[in-house]
Amino acid sequence: MGLRDRLLLAIGPLFASLVIRFLYLTNRIETIGGNHPRNLWEDGKFVLCPFWHDQLLMMIMVYRGAGVKILISSSKDGELIAKTMRCFGHGVVRGSSSRGGRAAFKELLSLCGEEVDLAFTPDGPRGPRHQLKDGVIQLARLSGRPVLPLAFACSRGYRFKSWDRFLLPYPFGHGVYSFGKPLYFDEQEGADMFRERLQEAMLENQKQAETHLESHGLFAV
Repeated sequence: MGLRDRLLLAIGPLFASLVIRFLYLTNRIETIGGNHPRNLWEDGKFVLCPFWHDQLLMMIMVYRGAGVKILISSSKDGELIAKTMRCFGHGVVRGSSSRGGRAAFKELLSLCGEEVDLAFTPDGPRGPRHQLKDGVIQLARLSGRPVLPLAFACSRGYRFKSWDRFLLPYPFGHGVYSFGKPLYFDEQEGADMFRERLQEAMLENQKQAETHLESHGLFAV
């Protein structure tokens, strides 16, 4: 690892965490569907919380549970993201479908026996964009945990020309977090039917966040 990379990993996470907090504080933020996670937590349940990869930057700010661990890629970029997440006091699990996926899945499944929520991007780290991969389906099947879709939309920002069209919100806009209704894997329906149901719920929850912006006369980036 070169000097530039070492400096980036030493300084970058703190800078990124300050940027995230600045963007959160300078936007008008609303959360819809917040009763869904609260009701589960009050019942002593812990959740699997998937959200799309392009919305990763701001997701740490919406969490209000007892503790969460986030699945982050084992890549060099993932190391920067993982260190940034630790600045917020939350744990990470390293791995992805393309690198360290089997070990990461085993760790996530083991963590399902602990009192911690698990968050991940089911279309990462390389896409296809907004398409579910197998991990979340199998984790829901084996753990029995509720799956709680999460989405974010904002009125001002920039979309990078990456595979996921990564979202960087601008200050002084309007942001909306949306929690969908919890879903449970049903053995009678099987993996394919659950995938279709969760895919639809994820997309519908994203639309819900965008529609809420439109109710204020704004449009999502």
